[in-house]
Amino acid sequence: MDETLDLTVARKVLEAQPFSVLLGARLTAFGDGAATLELDIRDDLRQQNGFVHGGVLSYAADNALTFAAGTAVGTSLVTAGFSVDYLRPARGAVLSARARVVRAGRTRAVCRCDLYTVDERGEETLCAVAQGSVAVAEATGGS
Repeated sequence: MDETLDLTVARKVLEAQPFSVLLGARLTAFGDGAATLELDIRDDLRQQNGFVHGGVLSYAADNALTFAAGTAVGTSLVTAGFSVDYLRPARGAVLSARARVVRAGRTRAVCRCDLYTVDERGEETLCAVAQGSVAVAEATGGS
């Protein structure tokens, strides 16, 4: 890795993302091949049936996957692709996206993310899983 990252530096990276700020996202864990991104579930993040919108779940998975990859392959990264499987409607007080590196290579890292909702009592429910690959930006021509 070119640059040493810790939770404090990673939080500054997240705070530099206007969309993440808009959603109120926060990093609660970062390091050793893993990252956890959380956000409070607000009414404006729900779809018409009252569940957290799938786009919000996708955002959380995408960012958590990339931050996890950053712990293994450095800071110059872009998402190459990811898929999300929605397991059950997301309801609760907090969305927690917990990603970990499955395999890191020189030009890509493959990561997995489990997305949980946490209710007011602290009970967790797995609502989606995601897997994706993150490319080292230099390997993609810097785009």
